Amino acid sequence: MSRLVVSNLSIDRAELPVVTSLDLVAESGEISVVLGANGAGKTTLLEGLSGIIPVAGGSIAIDGRALQKARPGARSREGLAHVEQGRTVFRQLTTEENLRVSLHPGADLAEAYALFPELVQRRTVKASLLSGGEQQMLVIARALLTRPKVLLIDEMSAGLAPVIVTRLMTAVRKLADDGLAVVLVEQFAALALSIGNRAYVMRRGRVVHDGDCAKLRQSPDELHRLYLGGSETAVSA
Repeated sequence: MSRLVVSNLSIDRAELPVVTSLDLVAESGEISVVLGANGAGKTTLLEGLSGIIPVAGGSIAIDGRALQKARPGARSREGLAHVEQGRTVFRQLTTEENLRVSLHPGADLAEAYALFPELVQRRTVKASLLSGGEQQMLVIARALLTRPKVLLIDEMSAGLAPVIVTRLMTAVRKLADDGLAVVLVEQFAALALSIGNRAYVMRRGRVVHDGDCAKLRQSPDELHRLYLGGSETAVSA
């Protein structure tokens, strides 16, 4: 059984359809990469999965348990964690206080510091004073301490230097290798595909490609076509 299964999902905003008839799976130990141009519906998809906004139809299940009608807190308790856009740290708390806020039973701060040793020297620094890259590390580490089964990550590279993006990608790959199912929405397509397993390309709220990351990375012309034009019918590869 796939850890996260999304079937025929539809999500509206202001009564207008944004995501339509979408299917997606995320397996334990793998990264499902979601790509697409601005306005494709990627952020709306993740917000629908985590319960920030309601879904209009379809199903969302973790380990076979239906969650599409559950509140965000219930989805979190079932193992769903969402790293939203914008590096949502508690700015007046220190790095370590941010981590302790999210510390679930069975989790240990040492796990967060092992993933991002860069944060060890910043433990007593207010989150508002951290660099953008450090804040993103903190947000991902905080999500790890909720003991998730599925981790949703939305555009973690936004506004960051390429060397920091590469560091974050390495950490996300490690989380998957340690058993998490990851759904990664990302603007750095080639880099995301280099660490991912399964690639989804969205356009106008629909999946127009579902296939292997390595294969799509080796076909930049095909990726460009999927972003900008071609059939609206989903293609499997």
